[in-house]
Amino acid sequence: MKYEWMDEYFLSKKGALKDFKEEWGATRYLIGGKMFGLQGTDNTNREVITVKCEPLFGQLLRDQHANIIPGYYMNKEHWNSVYLDGEVPDDVLKQMIDMSYGLILKSLSKKMQKEILEGSEVSSK
Repeated sequence: MKYEWMDEYFLSKKGALKDFKEEWGATRYLIGGKMFGLQGTDNTNREVITVKCEPLFGQLLRDQHANIIPGYYMNKEHWNSVYLDGEVPDDVLKQMIDMSYGLILKSLSKKMQKEILEGSEVSSK
């Protein structure tokens, strides 16, 4: 895989956890029990990472990069998939991961956000 740093980058986010969703054949990156990243393959077996972005930003990225597409098996307005065999620059992918983490963090309760940001143990159950 071209983006060897990616797993470590996802897990460097406060409160981030990962699991493997057997029925999807994909690794999920979670915060507070909600997914902010998904790594797997598409129906042609190409490796893909899927993250949430602000809709206008996601559309801008899709217009600029052929290897960024509407979210594979996800809401096409909010989620974007990046083919990992493509030429998306590291800084763009990191910006997408950062945005996805921030959007999901903001969607959590204020109490859970505080626990995560202060480093308290948070249960995702």
